[in-house]
Amino acid sequence: MIDGVLLLWFLLTAGSLIFVVWDQFTNTPSMRIMTLAWALVILYTGPLGLFLYLLSCRQPMKDTHDQFIDVHWKQSVGSLIHCVAGDATAIIAMAALLHFFDLPNGLEVIIEYTAAYLFGLFIFQALFMRSMFPSYLMAVKKTIFAETVSMNMVMTGMFPVIVLIKSLFPEASDPFQPYFWGMMSLATIVGFIVAYPINSWMVKKGIKHGMMSKQMTMHHEPVTLEQKQMWGWVIGTYLIFFAVMAVISIFVPIQF
Repeated sequence: MIDGVLLLWFLLTAGSLIFVVWDQFTNTPSMRIMTLAWALVILYTGPLGLFLYLLSCRQPMKDTHDQFIDVHWKQSVGSLIHCVAGDATAIIAMAALLHFFDLPNGLEVIIEYTAAYLFGLFIFQALFMRSMFPSYLMAVKKTIFAETVSMNMVMTGMFPVIVLIKSLFPEASDPFQPYFWGMMSLATIVGFIVAYPINSWMVKKGIKHGMMSKQMTMHHEPVTLEQKQMWGWVIGTYLIFFAVMAVISIFVPIQF
């Protein structure tokens, strides 16, 4: 039963990915970094990601993209797509690699979190969005807060799913098994949902940019919060993450 559902999911995912890539190059004038982000997110979220793409990004008629995406929730989706694409990619790659090492699940979480944070901040945020800032170091400085709090919420959704499914289906640890990819798809979807509210808030405050078209300016000067507020949000998101993992440890022991 599960194998059949996963096979159908993978087939729908392949079709969704092909459609989105085709649409990005023939119809919807997204920035190319967003084309990559959408492709990665669709790869992990399948037809659900395609449904979100149709609602939030695909222009219904030529030269209507700017007007179509000029809605707060669509802007927020664009912000979150960029974050999830980088974070989920790093987690999935590291989880696949760690399968070949005999490590306790708690240590795996730490390593995967670290990999996702470094990749998300230094590559998907600062490097890929370098043209929006005077220098690479400035890009890192200006995006570190947004990446930290956004990723913490993505992880709050993803890691409990990964830990729970691995405990129920040990074969889900093996990247050569369909259970692994099914687990990562579900984890990414949950992470996306959990992280949406804080991304919506940051877009509304001007801390993060939202969905953009090719012709839109690449310059973005994010709003900077007071130090106390920034530390409050960072510590708060870490506390939420730790609290959720503590609850999960009641059902699945977290070992180090």
